[in-house]
Amino acid sequence: MSAARAGTAWYVTGLLLLTAATGAIDAVSYLALDRVFTGNMTGNVLFIGFAAAGVGDIPLLNNAVALGGFVVGSIIGGRVVGRGHPPRLTRAGAWVLGLSVLVALGLTAAWWALGDLASWHLLTITGVLAALMGAQVAAVKPLGNADITTVVVTNTLANLSRDSRLGGGRQGWRVASDRFLAIVAMGLGALLGAAVVKAEGGDVALGTSTGVLALAWLSMLVGRLRQRRAERAASASER
Repeated sequence: MSAARAGTAWYVTGLLLLTAATGAIDAVSYLALDRVFTGNMTGNVLFIGFAAAGVGDIPLLNNAVALGGFVVGSIIGGRVVGRGHPPRLTRAGAWVLGLSVLVALGLTAAWWALGDLASWHLLTITGVLAALMGAQVAAVKPLGNADITTVVVTNTLANLSRDSRLGGGRQGWRVASDRFLAIVAMGLGALLGAAVVKAEGGDVALGTSTGVLALAWLSMLVGRLRQRRAERAASASER
């Protein structure tokens, strides 16, 4: 196995778990943080338009905070992780994902301690969660996997369908499976998050989502370790 592909399976697993975590966190934010998404910005842009038109039960401020938080997180993550890397999880990217897990744990603890959330609590948690989702995208960008974007599956579904044999394409099994599993992961994550919100409340659901996020981070770390070992072995054999 080449050094470039040594960590591929672990990276794919990590990306799928990140996608599931996004589905779970979006379930928490939508159901327990007043109808807002913190990962799916397409939905928030639509909600902002609906709210601006005066549609009831859709908060304008909450969705604007989520959109702004995601942008800020993406900017910070992009600056920290940088560009021009080979296809791997960078050290900076690993730190960003690890910090995201810790911050999400802190939000879970704060939510549990507060109990009922005031309006500014809702806005703060919404903004920070959205920033974490934006930073997550920047952290995994160097992997170069366009089939598992971790925060949205619209393009994934379109590409899966368009590039299928029914659509006149010739996509390989590996690409098709990655795309299909990304869609499934998002749905299962949403199912998990919604079920826990319904049964135990938003704070427990956020803690559960954070657990999935932590598993994704660990899988990414294993992928990075395996890839680096393969690179060192390849370098030693060339001497």
